Amino acid sequence: MDLLITIILLLLSLLISNIISHYIPSIPTALTQIAFGMLLAFVFEDISFEIDTEWFLLLFVAPLLYNDGRYFPREELWKMRAPIFGNAIVLVILTAIGGGYFINWMIPAVPLAAAFALAAILSPTDPVAVNGIAKRIHIPAGVLHLVRGESLINDASGLVAFNYAVAAVVTGYFSLSEASLDFVYKFILGALLGAVLALLITWARFILRKQGINDVTFHTLLHIITPFIIFIVTEDLLHASGVIAVVVGGIVHSLVRERREFASAEEQVLTENIWSLILFILNGVVFLLLGLNIPSSMRDTVSDPSIGNWLVIGYVLAIGVIILGIRFVWSYVFAHFEYRYLPGGAKPNLKNALFVSLTGVRGAVTMAGILSIPYFLDSGEAFPARSLLLFLAAGVILFTLIVATVFLPMLSKGEEAENAEGDRDLAPFKQRLLYKAVEQIKEQMKDENKTAAYELIGEYRRRIHDLGKAQNGKMKALDVEMDVRTEIRIKAVKAERRYIQGLMDENKIDVNLFHTFEQSLEYREEALAGSLQSGTLYLVGKMFRRWRKLRKFSRKEKELVIAKIGKGKDVQIQAMKAAIEFLENFAIEVEELRGQIQAVILDYKMIIERLSTSSVKYDEKQEEQKEELRIKVLDVERSEIQSMYESGEINREEVKELRRFINYVESAALYEHTE
Repeated sequence: MDLLITIILLLLSLLISNIISHYIPSIPTALTQIAFGMLLAFVFEDISFEIDTEWFLLLFVAPLLYNDGRYFPREELWKMRAPIFGNAIVLVILTAIGGGYFINWMIPAVPLAAAFALAAILSPTDPVAVNGIAKRIHIPAGVLHLVRGESLINDASGLVAFNYAVAAVVTGYFSLSEASLDFVYKFILGALLGAVLALLITWARFILRKQGINDVTFHTLLHIITPFIIFIVTEDLLHASGVIAVVVGGIVHSLVRERREFASAEEQVLTENIWSLILFILNGVVFLLLGLNIPSSMRDTVSDPSIGNWLVIGYVLAIGVIILGIRFVWSYVFAHFEYRYLPGGAKPNLKNALFVSLTGVRGAVTMAGILSIPYFLDSGEAFPARSLLLFLAAGVILFTLIVATVFLPMLSKGEEAENAEGDRDLAPFKQRLLYKAVEQIKEQMKDENKTAAYELIGEYRRRIHDLGKAQNGKMKALDVEMDVRTEIRIKAVKAERRYIQGLMDENKIDVNLFHTFEQSLEYREEALAGSLQSGTLYLVGKMFRRWRKLRKFSRKEKELVIAKIGKGKDVQIQAMKAAIEFLENFAIEVEELRGQIQAVILDYKMIIERLSTSSVKYDEKQEEQKEELRIKVLDVERSEIQSMYESGEINREEVKELRRFINYVESAALYEHTE
């Protein structure tokens, strides 16, 4: 039960941390999640979720790397094979040796082998946090490909080096030749097993389909558990590198899919949707667990009176600088080597080397590895400086993440203008498609489908509004348009007020009904004018009115209320028609605002149609009309995408993204639940 509660708490924290990141985009989601995890550890002192390296690699690293292998651009992987393998293997070894000697020199209490272990586990990079930063700033594509490419391999190389260093501390024995042979064995056999197992699973799926087993959910589940099967068979049964195996398995899967795709479209969509959910959960929970374990990792060192807190923080800063410094020097030197001796090498520069260095953020693999350090040696003595090693690892993880968060945006300032085209927000194009859809719905509108058409237009306009809000202040033209439309609405409300006042002057409505309309119009005017107080009062009043409707009336009272509501509804409809008449005349006078005025008129017509409908119950025919209209406008939207592509407004990748946007709408419209 405790485990279940912990998992639910982690998932809730994951959702809350993403909401926080939406409102504070300057802080990467990963850093927010680490902070949230640390907060959980302090608030719920009894909560515990120990990370065992084996199950962590199986549950988190295996599916994440398998997915990366599936989608990593193979052309880039091959073109950048030299720097990727250099960073993933040579740089890991240099970091373990150089960092180990520095740690041992700075902190003599840490034996050399233990220092090597700490430096080795600090060598794997975590691209997830960097990806979060890259969403809001521009990082050169080559740097991102390098970081993502090396992360496919350096988890394995860093863990192998770490395990040998820990074994040397525990047993007191180390053989370079044995370690080298085992290292090669794990890598080569892991790669071969990953390819073979991926092909076997693909072949099994093909045979099952030939036997008539075509259930979409079955094949989706088989695909989802593929990385776990590959990892378990490789790691536990044959003792090779499961990390390398899942990466190769992912690459093989993508190759087979391109050569001969026999999966149905429904299966592909379902599989990708499930993968999206899995990746969202795993990427978030990884950093929550990281934050959850940091306080316990630091507690023993902080409470140790023999080590000053400021001194150990100084150790963290020094180790962090050295780790990133080794990466910077290696990147710059290798760039020179690549430029001189390898074809197609770019001219080296310090800025690019700095990018590569700062994107080398450490993360969850480092934390999982350091927590696996045993408490005792074979001799029965305590593992030397174990609590200090845990503190240093946790501190360096936070240091690299904070440094990347602070300095990468500063470093990328000059890059954004040069590469704005490649990072365009497609929201304006999506809005354009939705506007086209609204125009088509108006053309298809008839008397028999008017209600359905107005409802569908309302849905599309809400989506247009949501897309505008999602662009975080980039839609200045849209803001101006909305301001103009608000002024038009205020004029329309005043036209309604004049009509109601005229009825009152002619004694066609009673005083109570007049005051009700007058108060409602005041609320609407003030809300449109942007008064927060009136908006709040309006919402409170609306809630109070809804509550009053739920109270039980006598039959006589009910009949009286229904009669008043009926009369009030008729008056409201007539007032809105008066507003429409005013707006139509206003549109003739102010030709340049005709588009905005027509949009407000359309809103009024939609409200009138809803008020005129006698029943608010579910209308199956009306829903069918909506779906028919929705499907008709899809062709118009697709034609608009093609037109934008042919005119050069969007590129091929953006065409794919916009078509996916349309396809999701179509899938939702055509979906029918089946048992």
